[in-house]
Amino acid sequence: MNFLQSVREYQPYNMEEGKERQIVLDLLEQNEERILFRTSQLAHATATAMVFNEKKDKVLMVKHNIFGTWACVGGHADGEADLLRVAKKELLEETGVFAAIPILDEILSLDILLVAGHYKRGEYVPNHLHINATYAFIAPENVKLTIKEDENSAVAWIPIDKISQYCKEMEFVKVYKKIIKKIIY
Repeated sequence: MNFLQSVREYQPYNMEEGKERQIVLDLLEQNEERILFRTSQLAHATATAMVFNEKKDKVLMVKHNIFGTWACVGGHADGEADLLRVAKKELLEETGVFAAIPILDEILSLDILLVAGHYKRGEYVPNHLHINATYAFIAPENVKLTIKEDENSAVAWIPIDKISQYCKEMEFVKVYKKIIKKIIY
């Protein structure tokens, strides 16, 4: 399913998501094609895979090289309109996990995330927004993990009650906690 259709069908979890969903719809309806590429420097589409172990007491996370913090795996759409496919691809690329099963085939969280300016491969990337769709997965905790060294320095299963100790980006922690509530409670 394409991103615009997924966002149209998305049921906001709370008032904040409802307001952000409307902004995302406006952006996508104006020019979905452009938002799907990171050449849209102000805002572009990304997908996140939040992977739970079978007991749902841990989440698979990577330690991001650029920002030096732990986060769920994810990446840019780079022209792909099916963001569930993007989330699966990023999961495989960043962790080696291919045995993850989506809990739902729908967006679990829709968020507009501020990305601070940073350097990547010697080039400055200015502040911008990620129009992010998060999908939830289940994977066996004993699966073999690999590190994508050009992006991450570690991959690990993090207990859900310790996420805020690992992730330094409080906006991401807020999203993770919201998803945990949706999945577990």
